[in-house]
Amino acid sequence: MARFSTELHRYFFEEPPTDQVRLNHVLELAGERIFGFLLVLLSLPSALPVPAPGYSVPFGILIVSLAVQFATGRQEPWFPRFIRQRHIGLNQTQKILSAGLPWLKRLESLSRPRMTYICISPVGRIILGCAIALMGLSMMIPLPLTNTFPAIGVFIVGFSLIEDDGLVGLAGLAVCALAAVVSTTLVTAYFIGGFKLVEAVIDQLRNAI
Repeated sequence: MARFSTELHRYFFEEPPTDQVRLNHVLELAGERIFGFLLVLLSLPSALPVPAPGYSVPFGILIVSLAVQFATGRQEPWFPRFIRQRHIGLNQTQKILSAGLPWLKRLESLSRPRMTYICISPVGRIILGCAIALMGLSMMIPLPLTNTFPAIGVFIVGFSLIEDDGLVGLAGLAVCALAAVVSTTLVTAYFIGGFKLVEAVIDQLRNAI
Protein backbone atom coordinates (compact mmCIF):
# COMPACT_ATOMS: atom_id res chain seq x y z
CA MET A 1 0.00 0.00 0.00
CA ALA A 2 1.33 3.44 -0.97
CA ARG A 3 2.31 5.89 1.73
CA PHE A 4 -0.40 8.27 2.83
CA SER A 5 1.36 11.37 1.47
CA THR A 6 1.76 9.70 -1.93
CA GLU A 7 -1.93 8.84 -2.13
CA LEU A 8 -2.94 12.35 -1.12
CA HIS A 9 -0.70 13.91 -3.75
CA ARG A 10 -1.97 11.59 -6.45
CA TYR A 11 -5.63 12.06 -5.57
CA PHE A 12 -5.70 15.81 -5.03
CA PHE A 13 -2.97 17.01 -7.40
CA GLU A 14 -2.43 14.45 -10.17
CA GLU A 15 -5.91 12.97 -10.61
CA PRO A 16 -8.44 15.28 -8.89
CA PRO A 17 -11.97 13.98 -9.51
CA THR A 18 -13.64 17.40 -9.74
CA ASP A 19 -13.01 21.03 -8.80
CA GLN A 20 -14.95 20.41 -5.58
CA VAL A 21 -13.86 17.99 -2.86
CA ARG A 22 -16.75 16.19 -1.17
CA LEU A 23 -16.60 14.02 1.93
CA ASN A 24 -17.85 11.11 -0.18
CA HIS A 25 -14.70 11.39 -2.31
CA VAL A 26 -12.49 11.26 0.76
CA LEU A 27 -14.35 8.26 2.19
CA GLU A 28 -13.78 6.35 -1.03
CA LEU A 29 -10.07 7.16 -0.97
CA ALA A 30 -9.46 6.35 2.70
CA GLY A 31 -10.42 2.67 2.75
CA GLU A 32 -9.58 0.83 5.99
CA ARG A 33 -7.59 3.79 7.35
CA ILE A 34 -10.70 5.93 7.40
CA PHE A 35 -10.58 7.33 10.96
CA GLY A 36 -6.94 8.35 10.87
CA PHE A 37 -7.30 9.63 7.32
CA LEU A 38 -10.21 11.92 8.20
CA LEU A 39 -8.66 13.15 11.44
CA VAL A 40 -5.48 14.17 9.62
CA LEU A 41 -7.38 16.00 6.89
CA LEU A 42 -9.80 17.73 9.26
CA SER A 43 -7.05 18.92 11.61
CA LEU A 44 -4.69 20.21 8.89
CA PRO A 45 -6.33 23.63 8.28
CA SER A 46 -6.08 24.59 11.95
CA ALA A 47 -2.72 22.92 12.60
CA LEU A 48 -0.88 24.73 9.81
CA PRO A 49 0.01 28.42 9.35
CA VAL A 50 -2.31 28.60 6.33
CA PRO A 51 -5.25 31.04 6.28
CA ALA A 52 -8.36 28.84 6.54
CA PRO A 53 -11.02 30.96 8.23
CA GLY A 54 -14.26 29.35 9.29
CA TYR A 55 -13.00 25.75 9.42
CA SER A 56 -12.24 25.35 13.12
CA VAL A 57 -15.84 25.06 14.34
CA PRO A 58 -17.35 22.77 11.66
CA PHE A 59 -14.21 20.63 11.51
CA GLY A 60 -14.10 20.55 15.32
CA ILE A 61 -17.65 19.19 15.36
CA LEU A 62 -16.73 16.50 12.84
CA ILE A 63 -13.61 15.60 14.84
CA VAL A 64 -15.68 15.16 18.01
CA SER A 65 -18.14 12.96 16.11
CA LEU A 66 -15.30 10.84 14.71
CA ALA A 67 -13.68 10.56 18.15
CA VAL A 68 -16.86 9.28 19.78
CA GLN A 69 -17.45 6.75 17.02
CA PHE A 70 -13.84 5.58 17.13
CA ALA A 71 -13.86 5.22 20.92
CA THR A 72 -17.09 3.19 20.85
CA GLY A 73 -15.59 0.68 18.44
CA ARG A 74 -17.15 1.54 15.09
CA GLN A 75 -15.15 0.29 12.12
CA GLU A 76 -16.51 2.93 9.74
CA PRO A 77 -17.74 6.42 10.62
CA TRP A 78 -21.32 7.49 10.00
CA PHE A 79 -22.23 10.94 8.74
CA PRO A 80 -25.61 12.42 7.79
CA ARG A 81 -26.16 12.64 4.05
CA PHE A 82 -26.04 16.45 4.00
CA ILE A 83 -22.54 16.38 5.53
CA ARG A 84 -21.34 13.72 3.10
CA GLN A 85 -22.44 15.99 0.25
CA ARG A 86 -20.78 19.17 1.56
CA HIS A 87 -17.83 20.29 -0.49
CA ILE A 88 -14.64 22.34 -0.25
CA GLY A 89 -12.98 23.99 -3.22
CA LEU A 90 -10.15 21.96 -4.74
CA ASN A 91 -7.86 25.01 -4.85
CA GLN A 92 -8.26 25.60 -1.10
CA THR A 93 -7.68 21.90 -0.39
CA GLN A 94 -4.52 21.90 -2.51
CA LYS A 95 -3.22 24.99 -0.72
CA ILE A 96 -3.67 23.32 2.67
CA LEU A 97 -2.13 20.04 1.50
CA SER A 98 0.85 21.82 -0.08
CA ALA A 99 1.74 23.16 3.36
CA GLY A 100 0.95 19.92 5.18
CA LEU A 101 2.51 17.25 2.97
CA PRO A 102 6.14 18.08 3.88
CA TRP A 103 5.31 17.59 7.58
CA LEU A 104 3.46 14.39 6.78
CA LYS A 105 6.45 13.03 4.89
CA ARG A 106 8.71 13.78 7.85
CA LEU A 107 6.42 11.78 10.11
CA GLU A 108 6.30 8.94 7.60
CA SER A 109 10.10 8.75 7.55
CA LEU A 110 10.08 8.10 11.31
CA SER A 111 7.02 5.92 11.57
CA ARG A 112 6.42 2.19 11.32
CA PRO A 113 3.94 -0.28 12.84
CA ARG A 114 4.87 -0.72 16.53
CA MET A 115 3.03 -0.87 19.84
CA THR A 116 -0.07 -1.36 17.70
CA TYR A 117 -2.23 -2.28 20.69
CA ILE A 118 -2.33 1.41 21.59
CA CYS A 119 -4.11 2.11 18.29
CA ILE A 120 -6.35 -0.95 17.96
CA SER A 121 -7.18 -2.30 21.42
CA PRO A 122 -10.52 -1.26 23.00
CA VAL A 123 -8.75 0.53 25.86
CA GLY A 124 -6.39 2.29 23.46
CA ARG A 125 -9.29 3.39 21.25
CA ILE A 126 -11.14 4.82 24.27
CA ILE A 127 -8.11 6.77 25.49
CA LEU A 128 -7.24 8.11 22.04
CA GLY A 129 -10.89 8.84 21.29
CA CYS A 130 -11.39 10.82 24.49
CA ALA A 131 -8.25 12.86 23.82
CA ILE A 132 -9.34 13.59 20.26
CA ALA A 133 -12.84 14.58 21.41
CA LEU A 134 -11.43 17.06 23.93
CA MET A 135 -9.18 18.55 21.26
CA GLY A 136 -12.14 18.86 18.87
CA LEU A 137 -14.07 20.76 21.54
CA SER A 138 -11.08 23.02 22.15
CA MET A 139 -10.88 23.83 18.44
CA MET A 140 -14.32 25.43 18.70
CA ILE A 141 -13.25 27.90 21.41
CA PRO A 142 -12.89 31.40 19.87
CA LEU A 143 -9.60 32.26 21.59
CA PRO A 144 -6.04 32.37 20.20
CA LEU A 145 -4.03 29.12 20.48
CA THR A 146 -7.09 27.08 21.50
CA ASN A 147 -7.37 25.56 18.03
CA THR A 148 -3.79 25.35 16.73
CA PHE A 149 -2.23 23.19 19.47
CA PRO A 150 -5.26 20.86 19.73
CA ALA A 151 -5.31 20.45 15.95
CA ILE A 152 -1.63 19.47 15.99
CA GLY A 153 -2.44 16.84 18.61
CA VAL A 154 -5.32 15.49 16.50
CA PHE A 155 -3.05 15.46 13.43
CA ILE A 156 -0.38 13.37 15.20
CA VAL A 157 -2.88 10.93 16.73
CA GLY A 158 -4.68 10.59 13.40
CA PHE A 159 -1.40 9.81 11.68
CA SER A 160 -0.62 7.15 14.28
CA LEU A 161 -3.91 5.42 13.40
CA ILE A 162 -2.99 5.40 9.71
CA GLU A 163 0.40 3.79 10.40
CA ASP A 164 -0.63 1.69 13.45
CA ASP A 165 2.26 3.36 15.26
CA GLY A 166 1.52 3.39 18.98
CA LEU A 167 4.68 5.33 19.79
CA VAL A 168 3.51 8.20 17.58
CA GLY A 169 0.12 7.84 19.23
CA LEU A 170 1.71 8.39 22.64
CA ALA A 171 3.48 11.46 21.28
CA GLY A 172 0.11 12.72 20.05
CA LEU A 173 -1.39 12.16 23.49
CA ALA A 174 1.43 14.20 25.03
CA VAL A 175 0.71 17.06 22.63
CA CYS A 176 -3.01 16.77 23.43
CA ALA A 177 -2.24 16.99 27.16
CA LEU A 178 -0.14 20.12 26.63
CA ALA A 179 -2.85 21.60 24.43
CA ALA A 180 -5.46 20.89 27.11
CA VAL A 181 -3.38 22.75 29.69
CA VAL A 182 -2.94 25.73 27.35
CA SER A 183 -6.63 25.86 26.40
CA THR A 184 -7.77 25.53 30.03
CA THR A 185 -5.39 28.28 31.10
CA LEU A 186 -6.58 30.65 28.37
CA VAL A 187 -10.27 30.00 29.02
CA THR A 188 -9.74 30.57 32.74
CA ALA A 189 -7.82 33.78 32.01
CA TYR A 190 -10.66 35.01 29.78
CA PHE A 191 -13.30 34.50 32.46
CA ILE A 192 -11.13 36.17 35.09
CA GLY A 193 -9.77 39.15 33.16
CA GLY A 194 -11.12 39.11 29.61
CA PHE A 195 -9.02 39.41 26.46
CA LYS A 196 -6.40 41.61 28.12
CA LEU A 197 -5.47 38.80 30.52
CA VAL A 198 -5.60 36.27 27.67
CA GLU A 199 -3.12 38.40 25.70
CA ALA A 200 -0.87 38.66 28.75
CA VAL A 201 -0.93 34.88 29.20
CA ILE A 202 -0.13 34.34 25.51
CA ASP A 203 2.81 36.74 25.79
CA GLN A 204 4.11 34.78 28.77
CA LEU A 205 3.76 31.51 26.84
CA ARG A 206 5.66 32.95 23.88
CA ASN A 207 8.44 34.19 26.13
CA ALA A 208 8.64 30.77 27.79
CA ILE A 209 8.94 29.07 24.43
